[in-house]
Amino acid sequence: MSELTGRKIGFIGAGNMASALIGGLVKSYLVEPKMVMASDVDPERRGRASREFGVRVTPDNGEVARFADVLVLVVKPKVLPAVLEQIAPFVRKDQVVLSVCAGIRTAFIESKLPAKPPVVRAMPNTPALVGAGISVVSCGAYACDVHCRIAHAILEAVGEVLELDEDHLDAVTAISGSGPAYFFYLMEQMEAAGLAEGLPPTVVATLVKQTALGAAKLALESKDDPRVLRRNVTSPGGTTEAAITFLESKGVGQDFVAAIRQAAKRSRELGQ
Repeated sequence: MSELTGRKIGFIGAGNMASALIGGLVKSYLVEPKMVMASDVDPERRGRASREFGVRVTPDNGEVARFADVLVLVVKPKVLPAVLEQIAPFVRKDQVVLSVCAGIRTAFIESKLPAKPPVVRAMPNTPALVGAGISVVSCGAYACDVHCRIAHAILEAVGEVLELDEDHLDAVTAISGSGPAYFFYLMEQMEAAGLAEGLPPTVVATLVKQTALGAAKLALESKDDPRVLRRNVTSPGGTTEAAITFLESKGVGQDFVAAIRQAAKRSRELGQ
C-alpha cells in the first residue's frame, strides 16, 4: 500500500512543476484525480490541470489548504510569504507541507504557520516533466520518517529521490535544480557550431540531442566517473583533444564551477 493511499493532495500553484507532479501521481494511479486539488491565479493553468488530469481546481489557496492532507507549495519564492499568510489560518498540525520553493528554508515556513505542521523541503528539476527527474528532500523540525516517506512517494512519481540535510539544499539547487539549463546551454552552443560548419539544422539538432542522451546513458551505466569517460574519448593528437585543450586554455572549466557557485549563492540569498 502506498503512503499516499487515502490522502488528499493539494497543490498551491499549477505551473509546469506542479503539472509534472500531478501528472505523475495520476498517470501512475498513485492517487485518484478526485483526491487532488490545485489552485492558481492563472485561469489558463487551472484549466489545463482540470482538462489534462481531471483534478479539482480553484483560484482560492485557502480552499486547497482546507481540502488537503498533504499540501504541496509550488510557487515562486517571492510570492511564498503572501501565500503562507493566506493559508496560515487553515493549515492543521496533522497536515504535511511539502515545499518546492527554491532557497526557502523549512524554518521560515514553520515560523509562518502557527499550527507548526511537519514541513519537508524538496528540490526537483524539470526533467520531472518526462518522468526523468531527480529530487532531493530535507525534513524540517516537526517532520518524522512517515512525513518524509510521503514526500518521497510524491516525488518518486516523476523520478529518483535522495535525502540530505537541509544545509546541502542550496548546493543541490545549483547542481541539479538549475543543472538542466547548463546542459541545454551547452547543446545550444553545439548546435551553433554545427550550423557554422554547414550542417543542416535538422541534422545538427538530432546529432546534439542524441549525443546528449547517449552521454548521459553511458555515464549512468558505466562504473567510470566523468573524468575517465572524457579521457576515453580524448585520443592524443585527435579532434577531441583539440577542443578540450582550447576550452582549458580559456579557463572554461574554472568559470563553469564559478558559475554554479553563483547559483548556490543566489539560492542562499533567496532564503534570506
